[in-house]
Amino acid sequence: MIRRAVACLALVGWAAGAAANDSTAELSAGGLVLSSSPDIRMVAEDLSVSVREIRVAYRFLDTAPRDVSTVVAFPLPDLTGAPDANIALPEAESDNFVGFATRVNGAPVATEVERRVIAAGIDRTDRLRQLGIPLHPLSPETQRALDALPRERWADLVALGLVAVDSYDDTGRGMKDHAVPRWTLKTTYHWRQTFPAGREITVEHSYRPVVGRSVVTPLAFPAFRREADFARYQASYCMDSDFLSAARRVADSHPGEARIAYVLTTGANWAGPIGDFRLVVDKGHPSNLVSFCGEGVRKISPTRFEMRKRDFTPAKDLGILIIGRDLAQ
Repeated sequence: MIRRAVACLALVGWAAGAAANDSTAELSAGGLVLSSSPDIRMVAEDLSVSVREIRVAYRFLDTAPRDVSTVVAFPLPDLTGAPDANIALPEAESDNFVGFATRVNGAPVATEVERRVIAAGIDRTDRLRQLGIPLHPLSPETQRALDALPRERWADLVALGLVAVDSYDDTGRGMKDHAVPRWTLKTTYHWRQTFPAGREITVEHSYRPVVGRSVVTPLAFPAFRREADFARYQASYCMDSDFLSAARRVADSHPGEARIAYVLTTGANWAGPIGDFRLVVDKGHPSNLVSFCGEGVRKISPTRFEMRKRDFTPAKDLGILIIGRDLAQ
């Protein structure tokens, strides 16, 4: 199964807890994952990140004296049902909810998809399919299907950790019990790729990130800088004194924030380091503020910042914080 091919995946989903009443959560996604092969080297990675789109172009080289055919996979962010889930998906009702697309040497690739439902650490995909329940835990269609089940089915699903019974008014006609999803959906797009011996191939993919948003950044409030979440912001976004001073100066305008998470560490799963790594972060509007962890970052346009590395082995995933009034997606 494809899950064995992506066993080395480190997919992290961290949602900032600040300003919970007006904040949506970001979900991490990232690079391609290769089933184990010591022969395929990532010659270059060119990564562009903005709130609207993530685009990556890779160059791979098969260093073996023979062609290597193997599975390449792209895992979408995990989706978990929760009573307070506040996640804005780019294409909410689609299986491909981030609009993932890929090309190899310029030609579109037909990918397969594996979707697995996990509850209490156990695969329960077949159970939901037997009941005719959609697998997407955040879809209104899934909620309607669960509510339509006979009540005696609910107890079984609760015992399996798939749902919890919650009461709320969704129609304006009073409180009503609902079987609310609690499972995690793991979605992986994958295809079999042949890497020709001694030759490079180019793999490109693009998708829309699941961006975390707050109507007003918590950095606008001095008291936030004394809270535990501030240390998490500092670790995730490496905010320096200039950035924090700028955030204080714009606090009176009540700027919002956007948070983007990207899994860089999958780049360490290929043979050797990334030969030539380039990251470009676009903050969207010249007046916006941006902070992320990086070395040797330089400004290359009014909105774009570049970092380049040679023989790069990512040790940490990427978090980007953008503050401003113009954060359109």
